[in-house]
Amino acid sequence: QVQLVESGGGLVQPGGSLRLSCAASGNILRFYTMAWYQQAPGKERELVASITNTDYTNYADSVKGRFTISRDTTKNTVYLQMNSLKPEDTAVYYCNARNVLIRSTYWGQGIQVTVSS
Repeated sequence: QVQLVESGGGLVQPGGSLRLSCAASGNILRFYTMAWYQQAPGKERELVASITNTDYTNYADSVKGRFTISRDTTKNTVYLQMNSLKPEDTAVYYCNARNVLIRSTYWGQGIQVTVSS
């Protein structure tokens, strides 16, 4: 059973930065697409950014140019660097691992990010 553990969330002022980390319990980055989702109160969970095992990245329009997803296979960790944060980025952020070929998906427990002055 794979476990995903997020860290790095918290409270930040508008315009500030945070870096989220997602540590995987197994060596899954070689085989899984990793992603970050956000879920704001009263809203559905939405994709923020994803990175494949060949380092192809994809971003939601709302975060392009501000957020960067990356991975370190030696540490089995995926990162989300968030810059120029806005109040509308406030949400619980979830780490996700997905392999469509074997129909396998894992989720982290989620971590709160609050952007407020």
